[in-house]
Amino acid sequence: MFNGKSILITGGTGSFGKKYTQTILARYKPKRLIILSRDELKQFEMQQDFNHPSMRYFIGDVRDADRMMQAMNGVDYVIHAAALKQVPAAEYNPMECIKTNVHGAENIIRAAIANNVEKVIALSTDKAASPNNLYGATKLCSDKLFVAANNMRGESQTQFAVVRYGNVVGSRGSVVPFFKKLAAEGAESLPVTHPNMTRFWITLQQGVDFVLKNFARMQGGEIFVPKIPSVRLIDLANAYGNGLPIKEVGIRPGEKMHEIMCPSDDSHLTLEFDDHYVMRPTIKFYSADYDYSHNPLGETGTPVPEGFEYHSGSNPEFLDVKQILEFEQQS
Repeated sequence: MFNGKSILITGGTGSFGKKYTQTILARYKPKRLIILSRDELKQFEMQQDFNHPSMRYFIGDVRDADRMMQAMNGVDYVIHAAALKQVPAAEYNPMECIKTNVHGAENIIRAAIANNVEKVIALSTDKAASPNNLYGATKLCSDKLFVAANNMRGESQTQFAVVRYGNVVGSRGSVVPFFKKLAAEGAESLPVTHPNMTRFWITLQQGVDFVLKNFARMQGGEIFVPKIPSVRLIDLANAYGNGLPIKEVGIRPGEKMHEIMCPSDDSHLTLEFDDHYVMRPTIKFYSADYDYSHNPLGETGTPVPEGFEYHSGSNPEFLDVKQILEFEQQS
């Protein structure tokens, strides 16, 4: 479905954008693949690896409504990956986080509708479910905006959906590169916030493949959640710490002990499919009445039990130390 199409990735110089670009160029023949981001150095570095004739590199910020309007001219599909993602940084710089994650989402929506973009998928996070930190709260706001955008589009054909998943193996700023760096530099111990902490775990390639497939699945208004394993933070430290002792340093500002992707309060909206969940919109769309239990790929979902919660601490699938290392090889 991406052959001959123009695709825009906001925050495209990040870990997801690079893997998405690699995957699209390997599998399809896009007309244009546009990387939009703020950092000219990261764009220059990315151009050394991805200089396909379809590639376009746009300097711009999602906070800039006019630039988003211009960037989406002639675009068919948008992946909105740009965000301020660091939990402690968001706690200390709340206004900046709101400008990017909330007002930036508004700008993407307005530009997509004005340019009659066909489909938009916004990347979310497990921290948006029952949030207790500012980053999660802004991403919940963003999720709500993208779902409601299906009611704002008027005569436009644009469909909006959200993909929510957990921590990505080895992504920039994540714990795995941090542990590896400390071990390589001869640190005396590894700092662990809390040994009982758990997280959902997904590889970059799995995340990219899930987003790609959901462009074909989506009808508009869904929040897609993949079924993925959990990990214990202590097991991550043991996997990458080369035998270093563990030093418990306490939970950082805004962190949770466990993460949730489908809250129990939304169990009445949640459908279970073979390899994913779909959270239906809380609002009614006046332009369409979708049956989300059946998608365009012919997949069928069933309602989850009342009170169901997809929780990293009670997830039936956990990776042990050996599996964590094997899992990384898939990324």
